[in-house]
Amino acid sequence: MNAHFEVTNALAQRTAEKLQGAIVETLARSERCSLALSGGHGPAPAFRALAAMPIDFSRVDLFQVDERVAPRGHPDRNLTLIEHEFLANIPGDPPRVYEMPVDGEPDPDRYARELPPTLDVVHLGMGPDGHTASLVPNDPVLEVRDRRVAMSGPYQSYVRMTLTYPTLDAASKIVFMIDGAAKRDALRKLEDGDRSIPAGRIDARDVLVLTDIA
Repeated sequence: MNAHFEVTNALAQRTAEKLQGAIVETLARSERCSLALSGGHGPAPAFRALAAMPIDFSRVDLFQVDERVAPRGHPDRNLTLIEHEFLANIPGDPPRVYEMPVDGEPDPDRYARELPPTLDVVHLGMGPDGHTASLVPNDPVLEVRDRRVAMSGPYQSYVRMTLTYPTLDAASKIVFMIDGAAKRDALRKLEDGDRSIPAGRIDARDVLVLTDIA
């Protein structure tokens, strides 16, 4: 992993700035930019900051990195966070949103067909156990190499849909936002390229890790 590690006291703002820079750079050479966002609780302020930045979001295609199988609008859905903290705060025209189809019978193959050949910009987080997206420890989904989107088994009360390693590895730019001292050990393993944690298995060509962990 070719990663640059940066410690910042303004992690959310810095994450938003890096995502903005990657989006603007893509739009300077292409008509559209594909952006994939993760969920969780940590990125909310970064999403709000990104929404306020001068970006032509009407030229952005927004995808999800992963999603819990739960009813639409449920507070644990990543889409709920994206809608409330990102989409609701964009002052101009919104991006084109591609929701992961988890209502009813989840359909990862359908979502795979909606993905572009290469995602331009991907935002990722990481848990204290080293999981990223819904690529979680000891789950068979870690070994999926022949599908771009797959289902993970139950994890923290939810079955989930997730982008797989081949999809993430092909991304043009990945920005990790890692907050909280509880993730210190996992961050050290990520920095060392330790493949014993799911995040350490990502092998994209341009990976930036931003953290507030000293």
